[in-house]
Amino acid sequence: MTHDPNASEARPAAEAERRAHHVCPWWVGYLIASPLRRMAEDPSSILAPLAQPGMTVVDAGAAMGFFSVPLARFVGDTGRVVCVDVQPRMLSTLSKRAKRRGVAHIIECRACTQENLGLSDLEGQVDLALAVHVVHETAFPRRFLSQIYEVLRPGGKFLLIEPRGHVSESNFDKTRSLCREVGLHELELKQLRRSRSLLLERT
Repeated sequence: MTHDPNASEARPAAEAERRAHHVCPWWVGYLIASPLRRMAEDPSSILAPLAQPGMTVVDAGAAMGFFSVPLARFVGDTGRVVCVDVQPRMLSTLSKRAKRRGVAHIIECRACTQENLGLSDLEGQVDLALAVHVVHETAFPRRFLSQIYEVLRPGGKFLLIEPRGHVSESNFDKTRSLCREVGLHELELKQLRRSRSLLLERT
């Protein structure tokens, strides 16, 4: 077994970056996937200007697929939706929902960790990435956003949505600053009701 001399240094660095966070319990996924949510956040109307047939899309923190399933319909049979989440039970339910709705062949589910989204094989290939009500739950927000940046192709878009009830304006501004630091360029976006949102681009 080889020894990585940087490993002992990397762990303290990672821990220094870690922030207090709260991960939504897996069973809450049934609530946030409820059709009633569409009254405040309708995936189809949100995604229509962004998702096109044939796109490769990443849904980071996909939970049970409230956005993933509509995404699959937008990108169609020639597209791909890669769904990542830290909770395998969420992804298991997402897979079942995708099968029932006839889009399982478009959706790929991957379990990830707080430190690593597990998307290195998609570097520079993603047309659109989403993080809906996710960034405030991450332990390593800068790392999360950097990994999103890395998978986007030049011109690729990133839609970031946070709930007003959980994320203050000042905390959202910190996230906006982190997006700029990792190299994402902010685009004009009509704000969503009850949410704070950003549309960003890798230039």
